[in-house]
Amino acid sequence: MIDIGDDDGSDAERKMRFLYALRSRGVTDTRVLTAMERIDRGLFVRGHFASRAYEDMPLPIACGQTISQPSVVGLMTQALEVQPRDTVLEIGTGSGYQAAILSQLCRRVYTVDRHRKLVAEAQAIFRDLGLVNITAFTADGSHGAPEQAPFDRIIVTAAAEDPPGPLLAQLKLGGIMVLPVGQSDTVQSLIKVRRGEKGFDYEELRPVRFVPLVEGIAQD
Repeated sequence: MIDIGDDDGSDAERKMRFLYALRSRGVTDTRVLTAMERIDRGLFVRGHFASRAYEDMPLPIACGQTISQPSVVGLMTQALEVQPRDTVLEIGTGSGYQAAILSQLCRRVYTVDRHRKLVAEAQAIFRDLGLVNITAFTADGSHGAPEQAPFDRIIVTAAAEDPPGPLLAQLKLGGIMVLPVGQSDTVQSLIKVRRGEKGFDYEELRPVRFVPLVEGIAQD
């Protein structure tokens, strides 16, 4: 477990405002809030937008991708209902922020991205923070991670038209998957999928907007 610094008043005030914004937007799970307090979003936002890291808004990162707004990260994590002994698969490493938060809540995180540059940058941050329960690798996320399957929880941070079949197949009985579903050029819906004895139950949570889930490995 790690803590972000709060030795001076500005850091403490910033942290308080950050958590208040999360609560006001519906993130109420104590474990999720604690994880988001420990993981400093500022470490995952670089360059021109670094000064806006603690605002509740999505921000551009490398490779034409984005880091999701903190409240959406919190709401997705909360919907996932992560338990301490769970193994979690994340599709779309991006900046690594979501995986870092998940690492505080579960036993093991596997995170995959099609952009090698993003995976390498995220791995460096994970090492710096001592997050040894995250395994990040480059692959086509639409196929999941069959070598490590099945998973207790799956989270997808890019939008598909429908929940990908390979990901549904890699979800354990009783497992939960949270993902955005919809056309890439329209408002999408955040969906919670629970695998039961008789199949999959779907719950629509809220409208969202994510980058599209793209097949293949990027040439960058």
